[in-house]
Amino acid sequence: MLLLMIEKEMPIDCVLYADTGVEFPETRDHIAKLDKLLCRERGIHITTLRHPHGFEWLMFDVPQHQKRAIERRIAMGQPLHGYGWPGVRTRWCTGQLKTHLIDKEVNRLKKEKDALHYVGIAADETQRCKDDPQKRYPLVEWGVTEAQALQICYDRGFDFGGLYEIYHRASCWCCPLQRIDELRKLRTHHPELWARLREMDNRARAMFGPGPLGQFKKNWSVEQLEERFAREEKEAAPYGL
Repeated sequence: MLLLMIEKEMPIDCVLYADTGVEFPETRDHIAKLDKLLCRERGIHITTLRHPHGFEWLMFDVPQHQKRAIERRIAMGQPLHGYGWPGVRTRWCTGQLKTHLIDKEVNRLKKEKDALHYVGIAADETQRCKDDPQKRYPLVEWGVTEAQALQICYDRGFDFGGLYEIYHRASCWCCPLQRIDELRKLRTHHPELWARLREMDNRARAMFGPGPLGQFKKNWSVEQLEERFAREEKEAAPYGL
């Protein structure tokens, strides 16, 4: 969306990016490369938004304040701090590290400058669009799908460090909602991140015990996945090697 907006000479006063702190290194490099282009073409830099403490602090250290949450934690013998692993019903990561930060800044800009908010939702995901007169969805208006948007980036030299040649989605590397196959690829292509994920999961299970707060996925801990992937590798290896 941003690349096409630049090419179409549309007005751009501010570009927002929410850095969760658990992005792939290639994503950080991609944002830095995009920032150079934006500065060269429009004389502005990407505005990066970050939570003051970050993902792991929220997962392990944020104090609980709600009475019901505190009572539930006490009854279960769990610590009164940390959200534990996010899940389908409790996607605190998206809210705390992305949505709240962006909405707060967008609302400020709307109030101070009557800003128009351009959102990069593609033409094949229109169910995510909201009826808001101060929001526009250029990719939807232009009929550009997700696949076409990615190809547009590739054609202009933005390949995300090859992430989309490996992964179906290239968001937070520690996301429990990603597919098993994506985690298998993480172990193979980013072993340093896989090692961090194992450490985080071990800490979560030690803190919160079994259940959604301490369990990485419903039926899997990261250690169980490590055992599974190692077994699969062994079974797939040529006989005698």
